[in-house]
Amino acid sequence: MNYKTTLDSDEVPKKWYNILADLPNPLPEPKNSEGKDQISDLQKAFTKAGLEQEFSPDRYINIPQEVRELYMQVGRPSPLFRATRLEKFLNTPAKIYFKREDTSPTGSHKLNSAIPQAYFAKKEGVERLTTETGAGQWGTALSLACNMLDLDCTVYMVKVSFNQKPDRKNIMHIYDGQVFASPSENTEIGRQILKENPDHPGSLGVAISEAMEEALLNDDVKYSLGSVLNHVMLHQTVIGQELKVQLEKAEEEVDVMIACAGGGSNLAGSFFPLLKDKIAGNSDTEFIAVEPSACPTLTEGSYDYDFGDVNGFTPMLKMFTLGHDFVAPSVHAGGLRYHGMSPIVSLLTKEGYISPRAVHQKDVFEAGITFARTEGIVPAPETTHAIKVAIDEALKCKETGEEKTIVFNFSGHGMLDLKGYASYFEGTMQNAK
Repeated sequence: MNYKTTLDSDEVPKKWYNILADLPNPLPEPKNSEGKDQISDLQKAFTKAGLEQEFSPDRYINIPQEVRELYMQVGRPSPLFRATRLEKFLNTPAKIYFKREDTSPTGSHKLNSAIPQAYFAKKEGVERLTTETGAGQWGTALSLACNMLDLDCTVYMVKVSFNQKPDRKNIMHIYDGQVFASPSENTEIGRQILKENPDHPGSLGVAISEAMEEALLNDDVKYSLGSVLNHVMLHQTVIGQELKVQLEKAEEEVDVMIACAGGGSNLAGSFFPLLKDKIAGNSDTEFIAVEPSACPTLTEGSYDYDFGDVNGFTPMLKMFTLGHDFVAPSVHAGGLRYHGMSPIVSLLTKEGYISPRAVHQKDVFEAGITFARTEGIVPAPETTHAIKVAIDEALKCKETGEEKTIVFNFSGHGMLDLKGYASYFEGTMQNAK
């Protein structure tokens, strides 16, 4: 039995896949709100390369050799594992595979976009990048990428996660990143929110506003986004491109593909290269996006134009949204507490190519513990959402006798999220809704 499928360093993809070229219907364009020109502001906030990639019609975009080499240096390609002990524990005829993005130095998939964003910023003469982070994975990755490329990095971390996960802050400091709890006193929008509510727990929408405000007010600063927009999605497609090759080597065809969904980056990275075949009518794979019931964007949100941040610095994007002023309960999966969703993921969900599911916090932690006890790896709270549904699908196969192949993206480890596990064992965890 093949427990692990690896690729050589020279098999790191040479191109990013841009699903814009293959969408079943055109992506609705961003809009300015009345009396404002946020689309022009994007040109000041983002790098030129980022915006070119954002709207590129090309199916494939070349990965600079320097970026490929950095990918290799941080451990790409990542391995594909078969969860045989979990299969045995569940007594299922299904085969369960997981793509291990936790093997990167920062413990998640986020370096896949942090490295190219920092690389292009450096080439354009940018001195500092600002960003938001929920659970801290993106802020950690951008701090490391900026350090590797000799850039300064400022991170606005959602306050509830800042307090829940102090070691994330410490790692960002190790990588020479500057970290602030958001909302903060650093920005006008932060001060305004704190004046209205000094105990505001923060949200990704607030943190994005703070980071963008800094970029818009300083000529030598650009804003770097960790999810939602297309240029971030396409950077992440190295995951799915590697996965397709690994599945061919393992002689497997995927029946069910699963990923957690917050803003959409790890989902897009793992799904899009395989979704290409489904859109073309050449695949019957089921794609399942899993979100927390406390922030049910895809399952309960409306498909409408909305801002990507609280203050309206971003253009209005057509996406599933709970409203840009929505503040999710303080669940431990901080990376999934976003009011909106990638416009591309939203469109593919609207068109029926992606099926969304919402799951409860206690249930996902139980699934994460089951996985850790069988496979030995402690998953991040975000990743436990994908594991929960992978287990559910495997148990369905136990009932039906179907020998399905289930694949999920193991987006990150939970070694810095142990406070969440402690609350589960102490009995203080709530199923926030």
